[in-house]
Amino acid sequence: MDNPVFVGDDQKVTERKVQGHESVQGGGGPRVRGPSVPGPEEQTEGKPAAAVAGGAPAANDAVNLERRVGLVSGVALIVGTMIGSGIFVSPKGLLERTGSVGLSLIIWGACGLLSLLGALCYVELGCMIPSSGAEHTYFMTAFGHLPAFLFAWVSIIILKPAMLAIICLSFSKYLVEAFASDCEPPLMAIQLLGALTIVLITFINSYSVALATKVQNIFTAAKLLAILIIVVGGTVRLAQGNTQYLATGFKGSTSSFGDIATAFYSGLWAYDGWNNLNYVTEELKKPYTNLPRAIIIGLPLVTICYLLVNVSYLAVMSKEELLSSETVAVTFGNRVLGWAAFLMPLAVTLSTFGAANGTAFTSGRLCFVAAREGHMVDVLSYVHINKHTPSPALLFNALIALMMVIPSDIGSLIDFFSFTAWIFYGGAMLALIIMRRTMKDVHRPYKVPIFIPVIVLVISIYLVVGPIVDSPQIEYLYASLFILAGLIFYFPFVFFKKSVPGMGHLTTFCQLILNVVPTDNMPDA
Repeated sequence: MDNPVFVGDDQKVTERKVQGHESVQGGGGPRVRGPSVPGPEEQTEGKPAAAVAGGAPAANDAVNLERRVGLVSGVALIVGTMIGSGIFVSPKGLLERTGSVGLSLIIWGACGLLSLLGALCYVELGCMIPSSGAEHTYFMTAFGHLPAFLFAWVSIIILKPAMLAIICLSFSKYLVEAFASDCEPPLMAIQLLGALTIVLITFINSYSVALATKVQNIFTAAKLLAILIIVVGGTVRLAQGNTQYLATGFKGSTSSFGDIATAFYSGLWAYDGWNNLNYVTEELKKPYTNLPRAIIIGLPLVTICYLLVNVSYLAVMSKEELLSSETVAVTFGNRVLGWAAFLMPLAVTLSTFGAANGTAFTSGRLCFVAAREGHMVDVLSYVHINKHTPSPALLFNALIALMMVIPSDIGSLIDFFSFTAWIFYGGAMLALIIMRRTMKDVHRPYKVPIFIPVIVLVISIYLVVGPIVDSPQIEYLYASLFILAGLIFYFPFVFFKKSVPGMGHLTTFCQLILNVVPTDNMPDA
């Protein structure tokens, strides 16, 4: 590879096929009409082995993302992003709302089961449409551009960067507190370290996919080791006869349907992240095998971890003590681990860093796919000519996250936009149901019973409407208005394909600075 191909306003690119997408020229770069779903022969035959099984693109292929995420890395991505700091710091939302130990454990398990059902539906979608982007790609196929664009608008501008920012702030808070135990750590120090963490994680993900997946694997293994330590400590205490707190069973259980519903909402939020592997399907080795395997391994593993950790906590402290503790794992460590109690604050720190790395990894891919479809600036769909990483998309996500580090409290932002997550999950279930009728002849390597997406769709509708009806607040209206504000950008730039003057020159400048090329143009050999 000698010189990258630069795309400007005046360059006209003829219609071509791009990774199963039909693309035509738009201002400043390619515009993509939407994913074409491969048939059984296209999915398995007529392609280089590397194209489906994994590895680098074949000779004379376009510069594209490579398949470098294996089964272990796929499981680590799911588990590492689902298990953040919550299970170590404050897993008390369910217990507080249910009122009893027994009912809280049942709902923890039920939330894991519901998440597994949703993930199985995503296995069918991911195997039928083996393109990255998750909901964005499925909405494009089933509903067209507008729903896909609104999903990208909310996720790329608000949800994904805000999640990365708040996880990195949590990481920096726990790390700073380790060196400032006698006083409240200064906010400026937390924000500065949080910003540096975002920069470091973005560098790791931009430098190498292999490095990013190795970091994810290591930090996921570390948090699972911490969970194992908690479970072993709790088991020892139970074996010693400390069962009095678990023996309370269902005493004090709430009879309020509203409380149970909000408990489910809290539990399902703790399981959020089960769809992350679908954001990187194009980079997954042997996707038709590894996607279902990773989900079937990852979801039950997280569910078992959540249940066993909560049982272990209740083997050491009462319900009241658990509810009043600011950092439950630290309290547990102080009572059980003795001189090794320092492992718990370390576990919280490692867990948050791993979750932040996984969040950045998947967020960059969503931005990359949305830009490839013409829903974001074209340069965001370019990849590094040598590293084969979507560095412009990763940098864009990091830039917004850095801006979100400045406010003192972005947790409320997540709270009032979190209900939109279940709009999109429900939309994916509806897309699956619709495509069963509109695309019934398309080959599906994996197929779930139709009642599963119907159940998840009904639950999704309730989880969207429930919080608003139960506790209506003006912030929900603001969140809804922000979603609709995406139409201001959709019609001129996506529907009518207008281009901002000078965008071609900016694209060329970014290519020169970042050494990136379009994923459908091959540099001269």
